[in-house]
Amino acid sequence: MRRLFLVYERHGGPWDWSKGMREQDLWDEHAAFMDGLVDDGFVVLGGPLDAKDVLLVVAGEDPESIGERFASDPWLENGMLEITEIRPWTVLLEARPS
Repeated sequence: MRRLFLVYERHGGPWDWSKGMREQDLWDEHAAFMDGLVDDGFVVLGGPLDAKDVLLVVAGEDPESIGERFASDPWLENGMLEITEIRPWTVLLEARPS
């Protein structure tokens, strides 16, 4: 059964702090990978929390399969991102635009 999880990531390793996100090495490859996850309905929401941290809301089965799904992200492969935590999330309130 698919449910929602919060995936926390942090920039590090070869991340070039003098450049913006879209100017980083492998940006196009990372963006294409993430767009594919959105198109599949796996990533529901996502974006930076601050200069170092990223939060993603994903629809998945369990933390292990979620980690496996992200494993081929070029930024995770080269250490520019690391997953710091995957937590299940129960949504009790939701407003949808009409």
